[in-house]
Amino acid sequence: MSLLFVFVDGVGAGRPDPAVNPLAREPFLLSRFEDGSGPPLPSGGRAGLADARLGVDGRPQSATGQTTILTGENAPALLGKHLLGFPNPRLRALLERRSIYRRLAEAGRRAVFANAYPVAYLRALGFPVEGEAEFAMPRRVRASATTVAFAAGGGTFRSFEDARAGRGLTHDLTARRADELGLKLPRRTPEEAAGIFLGLAAGADFAAFEFFETDEAGHARSMERALDALTRLDRFLRTLVAGLGPEDSLVVTSDHGNLEDLSTRNHTLARVPVLGFGQAAARVEAVEDLTGVAPLLLELAGVGRAPAPLPA
Repeated sequence: MSLLFVFVDGVGAGRPDPAVNPLAREPFLLSRFEDGSGPPLPSGGRAGLADARLGVDGRPQSATGQTTILTGENAPALLGKHLLGFPNPRLRALLERRSIYRRLAEAGRRAVFANAYPVAYLRALGFPVEGEAEFAMPRRVRASATTVAFAAGGGTFRSFEDARAGRGLTHDLTARRADELGLKLPRRTPEEAAGIFLGLAAGADFAAFEFFETDEAGHARSMERALDALTRLDRFLRTLVAGLGPEDSLVVTSDHGNLEDLSTRNHTLARVPVLGFGQAAARVEAVEDLTGVAPLLLELAGVGRAPAPLPA
């Protein structure tokens, strides 16, 4: 039994208006709308919508939204605000204590994070990695919520050498951006990337992949970039769904709205889709807000629910 988790940055459930919402232009798996409608999902998949505001005023942001997804804790409530970008010391401490990757490791489960990074980036963050650095980092880098969470479980990050060897995935799935920068990675189709991810998942209890070009397209207010990113992602996800075994699960969700309303470059107040396939299909509609994602993943992995919430 394998559990696959795909985190997609910046995709909410907006109005079915193709003038501003690229999700309304094609029947993508993530084409979920604010009224709960959307095209049928393949293979018995089901979709719910989760609140990303979490009872805190303001627009949901990446640092707090992702921390909530990866811990099950209400990170905006902990800080008293939504925090954009990268986690601050309080969120990093929360991720280190309550990361789902740490819970999985403590329960003896094996987790893999499929995203591959440049050696220079990983070393700049202080993570041990073999191989020569591809370039010198031009500035100080900060760890995302995802990298802090995965490090808390003691896992090994994947480098571009892993991507070359078919043991990891570039963030854009195809390696086009890395290849254009002269990093000499083999280009792959989204379907080939899905095959690699399924292979990684087959040897693990939990496999995760992060896709953030959707959020970039939303901030750029670019319909062309949004449709390109969504098309690649949709091909990847559909191949994953087709490759699931009878006991496998696939969960897909996001941290906040953005791409679904290209009339603004800001994040939105929209609820976010939570898609479930395989064993996860019957459970995703019970996820009312982002705090419910981690408990769902842990249950599907056979670990059980997260411990009691931390005091504010």
